[in-house]
This record gives sequence, structure tokens and C-alpha cells, in this order.
Amino acid sequence: MTKKFELVVIGTGTAASAVAYRCRSAGWQVAVVDSRPFGGTCALRGCDPKKVLVGAAEVVDWIRRMKGNGVRAEQLQIDWSELMRFKRTFTEPVPKNSETEFAKAGIATFHGRARFVGPSSVQVGEEALESRYVVIAAGRKPVDLKIPGVEHFTTSQQFLELDELPRRILFVGGGYIAFEFAHVAARVGSQVTIVHRDARPLPRFDPDLVNQLVVRSRELGIEIQLETEAEGIEKRAGKFTIHCSTAGRKLSFESDMVVHAAGRVPEIDDLGLDAAGVKWDERGVRVNEFLQSMSNPAVYAAGDAAASGGPPLTPLAGYDGVIVAANLLKGNQKKPNYTGIPTVVFTIPPLASVGLSEREAQAEGLKYRVNKEMTSTWYSSRRVGEKYSGYKVLVEVGTDRILGVHLLGDQAGETINLFAVAIRSGMSATDLRHNVFSYPTHASDVPYMGG
Repeated sequence: MTKKFELVVIGTGTAASAVAYRCRSAGWQVAVVDSRPFGGTCALRGCDPKKVLVGAAEVVDWIRRMKGNGVRAEQLQIDWSELMRFKRTFTEPVPKNSETEFAKAGIATFHGRARFVGPSSVQVGEEALESRYVVIAAGRKPVDLKIPGVEHFTTSQQFLELDELPRRILFVGGGYIAFEFAHVAARVGSQVTIVHRDARPLPRFDPDLVNQLVVRSRELGIEIQLETEAEGIEKRAGKFTIHCSTAGRKLSFESDMVVHAAGRVPEIDDLGLDAAGVKWDERGVRVNEFLQSMSNPAVYAAGDAAASGGPPLTPLAGYDGVIVAANLLKGNQKKPNYTGIPTVVFTIPPLASVGLSEREAQAEGLKYRVNKEMTSTWYSSRRVGEKYSGYKVLVEVGTDRILGVHLLGDQAGETINLFAVAIRSGMSATDLRHNVFSYPTHASDVPYMGG
């Protein structure tokens, strides 16, 4: 049976919902399609459930840091099964609630994998959906590492559903997933190893602050093996052997679980994009400045599915969705502005960044000064017993424009938002220094960081 719509959205996450609801509110006939439970990565298998686990680890770490300063922590521990029950109170209602809200709005829902069968037509099981426009907002999936034994990997989604943590966990990859999950698992009591093929983990972040985070991670007991590439996984008697190479040498690690943390790619390779004449690559659908397919004007892409130049972040996915909806409803008028988008690694302490790195500023030929300091002696760090904290701020010479800000320390994930507003609004370092913030807070440190 063929059903006709003005808009079909592939995905039900942040970007997809932003597009679908706005176009439906304008009177369009809209359908959403998802092969997974409705709600998207962030709400079900990403940032939201992850942050619940991180929150428990933060509490434990804070109390342990304060040992000897008026707080006793001898019996403190994380009950993983109880924590997972708490986490599921957030995730389990999402699919049903999402589908109910779509239905209330008059948005048609389809379960199954969508595949293009024409420029603006998709097949979902036995259903054929013809539409004026199609928006691809299908999210991301783990990259295929193409090594023997990939079937033995535990994905980040599976990790977030574990009823208990194994004693030994090895993460392949040194990005967000590895460090965030490793910091939680280490505080639960697991022996954690990170294997990363490059010389420096977390490449999107300031190398000086990353080095501090690596020191802190190793202090927790996390083993970090850099310039070490995983070449295969074997399973014997329920245990895993991970074969690696480093500097021409072969070495192996034994573990009870191997977690894929080596990157994610847009989940679009099986959508039949060629049948729609949609050009794409490993970065996503190739789009123009309006997030419209460069090869098929009936197709748009948003969030992680678009090769737009924006980082793969949930808030940005929602922002993309708003841009796409506006361009669908009013013609191509809005262009995304990815200036001043903050990003955070929710380790303990967290690592945060917004704007340009030093390498990026140099590549653009900008002249800038650097204000930086390790801040473990500052009141805001001493008060909570945090020994690893610091900042680096890049300010353009001549204009006093804030180019980039990089933070490590307690509440860095919140403080970075103030700098994001400053960068996005064009506020100068002098303007920022003249602001008055409530004290004592982490925000009250901001004027001292601008230099």
C-alpha cells in the first residue's frame, strides 16, 4: 500500500523530532520512521542514561576527595544494579511516550528500516511512503573496525544496559565513550584499560588539559595504552584476548569485556541513498549551506546524518532540525552557524571546550595571546578537593575577541556555556572581565580567565 505525505522523517531523535513537530504544526502531513525504539540515541542509549551513571560516580568521587577534610568515606560504594534500575526509570518510558506524543500531534509513525525507492519515496516493510520531502536524521552507529573478532565487541548501547559490571574491562579507542565509561567503571571497582592507536587521546580537546586528564585517569588505576592498535579479539572460556601492536611489537591483553569506543559514523549506509540520487560519504549526506542534499533537492539531512561541518552533538542536532524545518516551510533562507558550540567529556573532572584550538587558530593565521593556568590552588577547586583543574583561553590580538576556551575541573561542563555565549555573541575578553558574577561560584572565576 502506498501512503502519501508532505514530509517523511527518518529517525525519531532530537533532530528528527525538531523537524517533524514544526512542520506538523504548520499543517503538513508528516510521518516519522525508525527501526529502533522511538526516542533517539541521546534519550535511550547515549547522553541521558550516561549522565545518570556519571552523576553517581561524581558523588562518590567528591566524597572520596573530601576524605580527611571532614567527610568519612569508608563504606562508600556504587551499587551498580541499583544504579541501573534508577537509570531505567529515565529510559524505559521514552519509546512509548515518544510514540504517544507523535500520535497526539497527528504525526504518522512507522516501525522498520526505511530504504529509498525513488527521489522522495521510501519503503518501510510492506509500506510505501511517497512524500514531497524526506529528512534524514538517522543518527550514528559504531564504525566497523574490520578486525578479526569484531562480533565480540560490547557496544556503548549494550554497556548502558549491563546488569552488572565485569571485573576487567578494556576499551578500544580513546575518545568520549572510552574516557567517560572508564571513569564510571573505575569508580565502581572494575579494572579498566584503554587502548588507543594514536599518540594522544581526545584529539578534539586541548592537549595540555588532556595530558592532565590522562594523569588523573591513571591515578584512578585506569591503564592507558597509547600508540597501540587493536588487531583482533579472541574469546576462550568466556574471556577475551585482545591482540595489539605498538612500535613494531605485538602484545596482548586479557579482559572480561571489550567495549567498542573507537568512533561512530552516520547510520545511513543501508538507506538506499543511491536510489534517490543522494550523494554521501563516511561523514554523512553531502549537504549545501541550507542542509539540503547537494544532489537531490527533495532531501535534507540534520544532526549526525549530515556532513555539515558541525560536531556530532545532541544540542546541535536539535539546532539543525530547527534550521531544516524553517527551510522546508519558508524556502531556503536559514543557514546554520556553528560558531561557539561547546562540547564536554563527562569524566571526573570534566573536560570542556568551545571555539578554536591553538592548532586551528594557527591554521587560520590568527594572531592571539594565550591565558592559561592550572587552578588546583584556586578556592573553587580547593573547596571540593579537586587537584586537577585548569584553563586555557585564546584571545585575538587587536580585536580582543575570544577565539577559544578550554577547561578542566569541577563543573567545567557548566562554566563552558558562559564562554560559549560570549563567543557566539561576539563579546570581547574585556567585556567578559567587566561582568559581575555571584560568588563563590565557578562562574565567578570567569573574569580571571580572560586575561
